[in-house]
Amino acid sequence: MEEIDLSVIRELRAKWPLYVMFLPIAIYFIIFAYIPMAGIVMAFKEFNYKDGIFMSPWIGLDNFQYFFASGKAWLVTRNTIIYNVVFLGAYTLFSILAALLVSEITTKWFKRASQTFMFLPYFISWVTVSAFVYNFLNYEYGIVNKLLQHFHLEAIDIYSNGSYWYLLLPLLYVWKWVGFGSVLYLAAIVGIDQEIYEAATIDGATRIQKIIRITLPLLKPTMIILLLLGLGRIMRGEFDMFYQLIGNNGALMDSTDIIDTLVFRSLLGSLDFGMASSVGFYQSVLTLVIILTANHLVKRYDPDQALF
Repeated sequence: MEEIDLSVIRELRAKWPLYVMFLPIAIYFIIFAYIPMAGIVMAFKEFNYKDGIFMSPWIGLDNFQYFFASGKAWLVTRNTIIYNVVFLGAYTLFSILAALLVSEITTKWFKRASQTFMFLPYFISWVTVSAFVYNFLNYEYGIVNKLLQHFHLEAIDIYSNGSYWYLLLPLLYVWKWVGFGSVLYLAAIVGIDQEIYEAATIDGATRIQKIIRITLPLLKPTMIILLLLGLGRIMRGEFDMFYQLIGNNGALMDSTDIIDTLVFRSLLGSLDFGMASSVGFYQSVLTLVIILTANHLVKRYDPDQALF
């Protein structure tokens, strides 16, 4: 025990600047992530303002029973998983593709301009994006439908047909986030030893062969880590995107309703804190199961690439 204590003290003395730098981050997560976890008891209580979070009466699993009996549990869980899996897959694919294309550009000004234009959508809020989408795709006066009518084609009522959003939402997600993702993969590409490429050039390898044989295999560790981190949000839908683009449009609920929007509406409409907390708890448990499963599979395939 004393040896362990001495090793800890030696570690702190040797690397105290790093621990001091980490301290603000630790305090932030303790205050805003760990302490609020005590409020999870609301999922098992019939909350009222008089008794507060901890003194409200216990009702066991009644809040969960109400959620599953509502008929929405499977719908929002399915939508959340499907959309986030598509988002993560498309985001990863196009981020890597964009990073590869930018890394192959030799003209400096064009390379900088390309990165700037790709990264620009990251700074545009979903409120602004929803306004653009509405003005482009509105059935009565949207630019797209006006053009279709000009060529004597049938207008598209996108806000009454949920099937269009299965394609539109992933496209908008990739458009907004691919610039940010490409920066991460481009940093990994820049970190690859250039002598490997020079040796491949001497051996007569083409650009495509270098990408397939060198760049992509060396990007695998970065890709696995980012995928595992992305799985941590697999049950956390892009609430801003869904709520700003869809809102409370009843015609699109079955196609676009996710767990986050359901929780928000339950709080906004009925102030049912217990039901909202139970759904959030259910969401967190599923996320934990998915992360542990994915990490276990990665560990079996390549232990060095696992998160833990």
